[in-house]
Amino acid sequence: MRQINEDDYGFWLLTRDSSIHLRHNCLPHGKAKTLCLQNVKGMVIGSLDNQPLWLVEEQADDELEYFSLRDQLTLPERTFNLLNRGVELNYFFKTHRFCGKCGHSTYISSDEWAVQCENSQCNYRAYPVICPSIIVAVRRGTQILLANHVRHKGGMYTTLAGFVEAGESFEQTVVREVFEETGIKIKNLRYFGSQPWAFPNSQMVGFLADYASGEIRLQEAEIHDAKWFDYKDPLPELPPQGTIALKLIQATLALCRQEDKADDNAE
Repeated sequence: MRQINEDDYGFWLLTRDSSIHLRHNCLPHGKAKTLCLQNVKGMVIGSLDNQPLWLVEEQADDELEYFSLRDQLTLPERTFNLLNRGVELNYFFKTHRFCGKCGHSTYISSDEWAVQCENSQCNYRAYPVICPSIIVAVRRGTQILLANHVRHKGGMYTTLAGFVEAGESFEQTVVREVFEETGIKIKNLRYFGSQPWAFPNSQMVGFLADYASGEIRLQEAEIHDAKWFDYKDPLPELPPQGTIALKLIQATLALCRQEDKADDNAE
């Protein structure tokens, strides 16, 4: 990062944990001097509407109003992903102020998104940590498996998800997580898509899968309830628009309809 000059202009991303500062539901925009941002540090992390998008170094007790990044899920995907980038970079810089190898202070590199040790004997360079996580929708004929997680107890039902462990492929993680959380075995696993998820630094990798065998057996520490829902029946509260979870559910419901239509045509 460098010191922001009064004539620097563009969109300004001020972050705090997984929240961002908005004015009238929009990112601050204009010259740094107008927004009183000169003399603080920042860096350009992309472009928005053909103008620079600046990430501003987090300021303690700035008395500004911040809003959860989750509230911005309805934004265009590219815009939401840019905001994710800023939130994740801010988290990385905050949590890597000291070298993980020798313990000396670090500084933010000027040539790439990284921090480097100030100790010339070490010079260790660290890069943003991204934690891969799988998310999967499971289908059984015209039914979809949805779970009510403990953190959403009594509310939203969604797909199954979990973090990739060391020495594990994405596919192995999907099989393990589904079985651990619900006792269900799956087959016909295929890649669907991905979504950056800056809460605080995940990358959600989505899959579709089909039911193979087993009865629902809950991992009660994480799952409050899990059920098979037929696509024709009323569905519970689902994840919000813009999440890969909802996209997975919608894609699976479309497959359920196709399955039902194929059965009707076969009769």
